[in-house]
Amino acid sequence: MENKILVVYYSLEGNTKLIAEAVSKAVSGDILQIKPEKDINPKSKMRYLIGGKKSITKEKPELMPYDVKAEDYDVLFIGTPVWAGNFTPAIRSFFAKTNLKSKKISLFNCSGGNSGKTFENMKSELEGNDFVGEIEFKNPLKNDTEKNIEKAKKWAEDVCKKL
Repeated sequence: MENKILVVYYSLEGNTKLIAEAVSKAVSGDILQIKPEKDINPKSKMRYLIGGKKSITKEKPELMPYDVKAEDYDVLFIGTPVWAGNFTPAIRSFFAKTNLKSKKISLFNCSGGNSGKTFENMKSELEGNDFVGEIEFKNPLKNDTEKNIEKAKKWAEDVCKKL
């Protein structure tokens, strides 16, 4: 039986979206973009301060409605930007409203610096799942975009070969 694959992501500035789309294409997976009802302005000079505070205080914003049931998938690739060394509030909300158990999960993130405890914190929110991969990207829209797209595709394909 073939695995049913979903790529779930949140992206403020487009970096995580770039990687999510590359992963989805590489593994022929469905894609779900998580969006908060009230998002931060990606052009705001205060976006890092605001996002960091929301991440540190573990906010769970209301999400825009979506019609994909992550529970119906066997394999999930979950992507997030790194805010203050952690995953984003939108992804925290997704975790809170989605019952993910006994899934094969791969994690990816995009950061401008250090990813901190992003993967460790995501895994603690997703206990009861089998983690089959993780990868980090540094500003993929600014740093050799094509190379990062290829890196994402190869990683996703390699993860799926091991399933």
